[in-house]
Amino acid sequence: MMKIVLILFLVYLLGSIPAGLWIGQIFYKKNLREYGSGNTGTTNTFRILGVKAGLATFTFDFFKGTLATLLPLFFQIDGVSPLLFGLAAVLGHTFPIFAGFKGGKAVATSAGVILGFSPLFFIYLIAIFASCLYLSSMISFASVTSAVIAILSVLLFPWLGLIFKSYDWIFTFIILGLASLILIRHLDNIKRIMKKEENLVPFGLNLTKQKPKQ
Repeated sequence: MMKIVLILFLVYLLGSIPAGLWIGQIFYKKNLREYGSGNTGTTNTFRILGVKAGLATFTFDFFKGTLATLLPLFFQIDGVSPLLFGLAAVLGHTFPIFAGFKGGKAVATSAGVILGFSPLFFIYLIAIFASCLYLSSMISFASVTSAVIAILSVLLFPWLGLIFKSYDWIFTFIILGLASLILIRHLDNIKRIMKKEENLVPFGLNLTKQKPKQ
């Protein structure tokens, strides 16, 4: 039991590493909290620090979720769902002890958790995310839509026999929790989308005709 608690704590610490914040401070002499949305996650890092910093931040945030989910295999831990370790990493990313408990919006790390547990479900969701991103030109819209579809999918797919043969209730509840967390963290983005003022990426169709404030 102590081994499980210790690894859960270590995974939370791993999730708490604010890659974007530290990359900005060390290599660019910028505090992401003072620029753009003030968020320390991938999107704001791309926007403020550029492609290299954004990719580095995304890669780290994504794979810390995957690594956390796979740790029970490495340490031969039985009887505990690996998703609990992934959830600990997401909570660390969202409420990081190393950054005043103010972290990212949970998208990249949650995606990494899903890859570690169900690669096929991950491919399905990433296809939805990419399609929504191209159609809307908004990372926030793609993230919110993917979260909503993830909720519907884990509730319906096992019943329909798609991707999942039966219900894994731990997986279902954790996906519901992660998706809900993503939605809550994007409330400000949703408000801006409704006002047609959300920030855009430099590609895609922008079908909702957003006109972000300069």
